[in-house]
Amino acid sequence: MVFRLQFFRLDLMHILFLSDNFPPEVNAPASRTFEHCREWIAAGHEVTVITCAPNFPQGRVFPGYRNRLWQKETMSGITVIRVWSYITANEGFARRIADYVSYMISAIAAAPFVRRADVVVGTSPQFFTAVAAYVVGLGKRVPFVFELRDLWPESIRAVGAMSKSRILDWLEQVELFLYRRAALVVSVTESFRSDLQRRGIDPSKVAVITNGIDASRFQPRPKDEALLDRHGLKGRFVAGYIGTHGMAHGLDTILDAAALLKREPGGERFRLLLLGDGAGKAALVERARLEGLDNVVFVDTVSKDEVVRYWSLLDVSIIHLKKTDLFRSVIPSKLFECMGMAIPVLHGVEGESAAIVEREKVGLAFEPENAAELCRLLVELEQDRMRLEALAANGPVAALRYDRKELALRMLRYLEKVVRREPLSDPV
Repeated sequence: MVFRLQFFRLDLMHILFLSDNFPPEVNAPASRTFEHCREWIAAGHEVTVITCAPNFPQGRVFPGYRNRLWQKETMSGITVIRVWSYITANEGFARRIADYVSYMISAIAAAPFVRRADVVVGTSPQFFTAVAAYVVGLGKRVPFVFELRDLWPESIRAVGAMSKSRILDWLEQVELFLYRRAALVVSVTESFRSDLQRRGIDPSKVAVITNGIDASRFQPRPKDEALLDRHGLKGRFVAGYIGTHGMAHGLDTILDAAALLKREPGGERFRLLLLGDGAGKAALVERARLEGLDNVVFVDTVSKDEVVRYWSLLDVSIIHLKKTDLFRSVIPSKLFECMGMAIPVLHGVEGESAAIVEREKVGLAFEPENAAELCRLLVELEQDRMRLEALAANGPVAALRYDRKELALRMLRYLEKVVRREPLSDPV
């Protein structure tokens, strides 16, 4: 009898979530979407995710999957529908647009086969997913929610992929249209909310739900001895970058620092670990080979379980983006993972995220693209172990304020208000 009453609870929702990234992919959008949806399932709601065959960032379908018109599976109670898309590596503007548009069309085509939904959520960083969510919401006559992870297409200009273009101007008009039509915009930073307000979007319908960590996964742990042996890192001071090697990340700065370290007295003690893939990786690997940067270790993308083992190798983490005003509004999700694992951060991103690093005392900020400053801070922390340990100890304490479970439940309360057509004042 109890289960029947639960079944007929009127406050339970069916949330339809559109995201072109989802596990087993391990990038930030995939992790955030999965971890939020998992918590919504635990709260008793039904969640369906329409995504594509896992392939990011290499542009190759993961083992065990095929790029079919329709595949269905269940992950942690989440119904996952994978649709066909044009698959390409994370490089080349035209090819990536073809990838995004093909997913948009396939997601729209698949949505009518998903039974009644109460709300449709579309997540960026590319907004063609949000376009699909808007169209699906119209078709199902339910509210559309735009989860804003990146100010796309402005980020295309910021990394120099395209500068002035009528296409980008038109895309920005579509972007503004979507913000206006959304019942709710969920922004990952306060800076994004301020930008939307400046551009005429009603701030009362913009909620800020920052990135965070899965506290059950990212915890302090000893260095993985097997990996230390495999990569020749025993007895070294290991600084690392873990994530996408793309145009936005400016990872030549890390190689510049590696070159400077080789000229430092005692520089042989340092190793720089770069784990991940992306459009810029091949050039970085070739540059390191040509310049004899044997203090740089490259590792290809690993599974979500394996990446935690690699995080454990780091004495300090390097987070870096190119020096541009747009990235002042970005908060890299790996910052919170470093906090949870008690890894001090050298933070080469200006703006809102640097303020978090300084406020929480979990690392040191340096000027983006300033290799000399990065090199200096690496040497200082290697020599000042008490300072290093203090920064590390602050991480897990700060991470408690960014627990993904609590953030997911906060977003859920906003979704409930959207479905009930209630005012969107802060539900917390």
